[in-house]
Amino acid sequence: MPMFRELFISIYLFVFKLIFNFFNLIPLQNKTVFIVSFKNNLDTTINLLDELIDNHNIIILDSNNVFQKSSNYTVLNFKPHNIIDFLTSIYHLATARHIIIDNYYAFLSVTNFKTEVKCTQLWHAVGAMKLFGLNDMSNGSRSEKAIKRFKAVYDRFDSVVVGSRKMEQIFKASFGIEDETRFLRTGIPRTDFFFNDVAKQKAMQQFKDDFPLAADRKVILYAPTYREDQLNDTSISLQMNLDKMYKQLKSNYILLLRLHPALNNHFINKYPGFVFNVSEYESINTLLVGSDILITDYSSIPFEFAILNKPMIFYTYDLDTYGATRGLPDNYMESVPGPIAYDTDDIIQLIKQEQFDLEKVKHFANEWNEYSQGNSTQNLIESLYAIPKETEQIREHV
Repeated sequence: MPMFRELFISIYLFVFKLIFNFFNLIPLQNKTVFIVSFKNNLDTTINLLDELIDNHNIIILDSNNVFQKSSNYTVLNFKPHNIIDFLTSIYHLATARHIIIDNYYAFLSVTNFKTEVKCTQLWHAVGAMKLFGLNDMSNGSRSEKAIKRFKAVYDRFDSVVVGSRKMEQIFKASFGIEDETRFLRTGIPRTDFFFNDVAKQKAMQQFKDDFPLAADRKVILYAPTYREDQLNDTSISLQMNLDKMYKQLKSNYILLLRLHPALNNHFINKYPGFVFNVSEYESINTLLVGSDILITDYSSIPFEFAILNKPMIFYTYDLDTYGATRGLPDNYMESVPGPIAYDTDDIIQLIKQEQFDLEKVKHFANEWNEYSQGNSTQNLIESLYAIPKETEQIREHV
């Protein structure tokens, strides 16, 4: 199977390169192409870019159906089965002066951009709890050709946006980057929301409207990390005993579940009024603002939730297995800003005791959001497009 996968990728990249090289003969145009898998980082960047720069086209190549059509920018379905959109996407890639991406995209290994083109990696997460890139545990089973392709993709990044020195060190190892001038220390745009009091107040009001039971009960949000190997596994189950959670916590709490897609598809809620399935709730920021306690594991959510200075529990029921297969940093246990739970009983006990170290949460937030202080979106745009520094506009538009 891996051999056929490599063959398919090679054919795909060969065809992609031919089409790209043809369009690369066309002169560059005054536009920015965003290649997106996620939304939170790029939507604020796109909106402010549209406001601050005139006569500049914005093209969004959407590989995950996260952006709606808009009169302010062009959205294309960036998948091979949509032939017209896909060919148009490659045309825009070859003719844009700025390329901004939020993930790993294999096609970058064969896109030889012109010298004037700037490709910026605006990673989809503020920090990292698990290993990725060149440090990914699965690389040992990959071919030399695949590793060479990874490195070719990382070499395309003219700039990598960072929110802290800590994340910069992780990117250096994960992307094999040694040149420090390739890092943009502007802060991460998706964090601007958490420094914006007006935006947070609006989000809290929205949360109260959507979850009126939260008015007289505390809110627990369980948001485990996305596990790719479980995407098509219908046998997986929620690794949390909801019977116990209901019996012990129903009087004083409500529980929000943000589930893995495979589990969400067949989840049956036996406790309406206590359990709320928010897997398809649009705004994760609204959920974070409205929640009193976050339960997660290896997700990137804590890096933003920590800015709110609220307690967290790290539910790592599969710590050894996950660490061995996916990869975790050696100091994971010591670095997380909250107690670790291995089963539902641990979770209940920790919630009832309410013994959380918020000073550790504050330190965690400061360490990972060193450059993110509420104006990261504007800092990034000013840095990339060399426009004069504006006033405090950014706080009004997050």
